[in-house]
Amino acid sequence: MKIEFREMTTVDDATAFRMLNEEWITKTFSLEAKDVEILGNPQQTIIDKGGRILMVSANGEAVGCVALIPMEGGVYELSKMAVSPQLRGMGIGRKLIEYAITQARELGAKSLFLGSSSKLPNAVHLYEAVGFQHVPPERLPPNPYVRANVFMEMAL
Repeated sequence: MKIEFREMTTVDDATAFRMLNEEWITKTFSLEAKDVEILGNPQQTIIDKGGRILMVSANGEAVGCVALIPMEGGVYELSKMAVSPQLRGMGIGRKLIEYAITQARELGAKSLFLGSSSKLPNAVHLYEAVGFQHVPPERLPPNPYVRANVFMEMAL
């Protein structure tokens, strides 16, 4: 299986970004207003604001994604991370996060943060494994998601 990392560039990528995220969100939670806003127009809500959406492809098919959403002062949110269910547990998510960290540094990010959920223990463990630290939510920009109850950051 040939794995490739790249930025989102096409309408097909935007569709894959939406579908990959809707799959994991609706499996355990429900789509929230902010999900609909971001997934409905990632160009306007992320890229036009100076962020990046990163895609991972396997044999030419989009199988994963993650977004770097700019905040103030060189802080970026790592958000909307997803890997196709049939490819989970193969190390693709870890490689995707490592790629995102490299891209964040290229953007000049000083730190990354994220909100996750205790209902996603594999995701939380992955974030811990690559170096994210648990922090109280007050240390981070406000999180719009009801499902978020795990808050983490990483200094770059």
